Amino acid sequence: MLVLVVDSSTPAVTAALVEVSADDVTSRAHRCTVDARAHGELLAPQVDTVLADADARPRDLTAIVAGLGPGPFTGLRVGLVTAATMGQVLGIPTYGVCSLDAIGYPAASGAPVLAASDARRKELYWAVYDGAGQRLVGPEVSSAVVAAARARELGASVAVGDGAHRYAEVLDLPVRVEPRYPDAAALALLAAERVRAGAPGERLTPLYLRRPDAVAATGHKPVLP
Repeated sequence: MLVLVVDSSTPAVTAALVEVSADDVTSRAHRCTVDARAHGELLAPQVDTVLADADARPRDLTAIVAGLGPGPFTGLRVGLVTAATMGQVLGIPTYGVCSLDAIGYPAASGAPVLAASDARRKELYWAVYDGAGQRLVGPEVSSAVVAAARARELGASVAVGDGAHRYAEVLDLPVRVEPRYPDAAALALLAAERVRAGAPGERLTPLYLRRPDAVAATGHKPVLP
């Protein structure tokens, strides 16, 4: 089963094709570009590229897996709108996975780990995972100080993700080099059982965790003296 994976919850704009078999998930093609200001310009061309790299066409897809965030409003919705639109047009199911799970799950190595991405405003999106990669708490948004304190309470002794790199001094935890951004293979792996079972497609509900920066005007300024 050929599955498209997309994620735009972080500055890394990711598109990948994976093959889901009865007992494995295999990468067929992958593209990732780090640019926090170009999600809309990058994702669709990257989808076209991974399809071409795998000598596949949209009609060959069995399902689409998308990272649900948390992430900034504008960037995150690019991936979710792309996935939802393609799923509707092609008549195939879409499945969502928390993007932080695709950072924390592959980082699991027997001890709790803090996974964090940059939430801007001097804050982090974060979650804590146990030694098997299962989420213990989160996703949440808070200052790095609060995230670090909660992670230590849960026994975390290491951090991972772009947010951990950016706030390493505040977190005061060893930071692993990778994965820095949501891992496409992990997103696919975390949705693989749903894909294999042919589960009904899911509504891709974004994990914004807070309101967007832009707000609608509440009134009109007078134009006459």
